[in-house]
Amino acid sequence: MAQMNRRRALQLLAALGTTGLVAGCGSGDDTEEATAGSPIKIGLIAPGSGPNKAIGDEITNGFQLFLSTHGQQLGGHPVTVVPAEEGDTAATGKAAVDRLLKEGVLALTGVVSPTVMTGIRDAVEQARVPLIGSNASPATLQGVVYIWRTSYVLDEPGFALGEHLRQILDPSSRIAIFGAQGQGSQDVVAGLRRGYEQGRRLTEDPIYTPDYPNPGKSAYAGPIRKALARKPDAVFCHYTGAQAVQFIKQLYDEGYRGPIYAPGFLTEGTVLEQLDDGEKGRDRKLIEAHGIETALNYSADLNNTPNRVFASAYRKTFNTSPTTYAMASYDAAQVLDKAIRLVGGDPSPTQLNLALGKIGQIDSPRGSWQFNQPRTPQQKWYLRKVQLDGRLLSNVVINELATLG
Repeated sequence: MAQMNRRRALQLLAALGTTGLVAGCGSGDDTEEATAGSPIKIGLIAPGSGPNKAIGDEITNGFQLFLSTHGQQLGGHPVTVVPAEEGDTAATGKAAVDRLLKEGVLALTGVVSPTVMTGIRDAVEQARVPLIGSNASPATLQGVVYIWRTSYVLDEPGFALGEHLRQILDPSSRIAIFGAQGQGSQDVVAGLRRGYEQGRRLTEDPIYTPDYPNPGKSAYAGPIRKALARKPDAVFCHYTGAQAVQFIKQLYDEGYRGPIYAPGFLTEGTVLEQLDDGEKGRDRKLIEAHGIETALNYSADLNNTPNRVFASAYRKTFNTSPTTYAMASYDAAQVLDKAIRLVGGDPSPTQLNLALGKIGQIDSPRGSWQFNQPRTPQQKWYLRKVQLDGRLLSNVVINELATLG
């Protein structure tokens, strides 16, 4: 396993042209080797198969990119990343945690599924080994001591968009609300209600569709048809990956020609590539004409120095633009780097957890942020619109929505 990690790191370093930065990995710099701290292990929990594999790959890429551009070290200590398969249930997540704890990891990171995050809570807290989660976490995850998140809480994008829609839509507007069954969609819709229902109410009940891993070409047709019969002025939805692609296509198939609003993962990853059917394509024309706007804590086109460095290195290494998943995992490594450096010497999990509360501001590709008391970022949220960037559809930031957390 360690050999595979080293090979992966060297591939990343070769792409970045920074091979000589690796301390203790054949760099030939005796001074660096003499001053390097003791080796440490970090457990990375991510799905290697199934519908969440693409997000798992992004999370892995973001974390490894930070290491490859920082001498394969965190806080001056040579790092071995120990991967573990997340699966998609509480049981598979707990099995991953148990195995990594036996490996003697200093900290854990990753975790894509909100179900898995909820399911491993007790195991992490009892082990007293810090977990830096790098994907959105459920709003029900409260009162934790050893679990930190570099992404956001799932109700935040709904809240940010709810406030925005309250300002731009007429009070009589009908909003059709869709989401996949599960706690994630319920959190998002709860946030939407809190942001929107100030002096007005959402008149339509949410429609929760089955959580299809790979939905068919008519999976959403019935619920969409039912909602469109009430002639909504806008659609709000919570889907990601293959579900997002099929929902948007079927929404257009059923004749919808209005605006679409959603948390940003609706159009993250490869979704826009799958919807971008060329200059003469129907989906591209409809998106351009009617608009998809999303709320997220990141866009690859943000104009700040940390993002220019990060996005450039990511594109050079992986030949694609970074997503919020990769960015949050890159920041998870950055957070660990700062906290381990604060501890110094030979860090223990408990010392590291205490240091995480003292690291202060993070100069992130998303913009500066810091941990709040519930151990999630206090950060800016951006309104993004799907627009042409050259010849390709892209998420372009058009405004700041709020600072949440």
